[in-house]
Amino acid sequence: MTGYVYMLASQKNGTLYIGVTNSLARRIPEHREATKGFTARYGCHRLVWYEEHFDMRDAIQREKTMKRWPRAWRVALIEEHNPDWNELFVGWGWE
Repeated sequence: MTGYVYMLASQKNGTLYIGVTNSLARRIPEHREATKGFTARYGCHRLVWYEEHFDMRDAIQREKTMKRWPRAWRVALIEEHNPDWNELFVGWGWE
């Protein structure tokens, strides 16, 4: 089963959330509609980075590894692929 590791941000250089899912199309709207939890509390609704894995176990391991990284490494990963921290969840009905 395919898995995705993703990062949401409140704004450029803002609060970050790292998650894993088998469906970004389902999970990102769930975060945006949530009224409780970390993403609701800190306004982490902007998808700024994601990575696809062809095995969910690999995605879960990557998420666990990234959660142990220093914040600077996470920011560098985002900026390597998305330097302006643009919303990547476009064309999915959430522009």
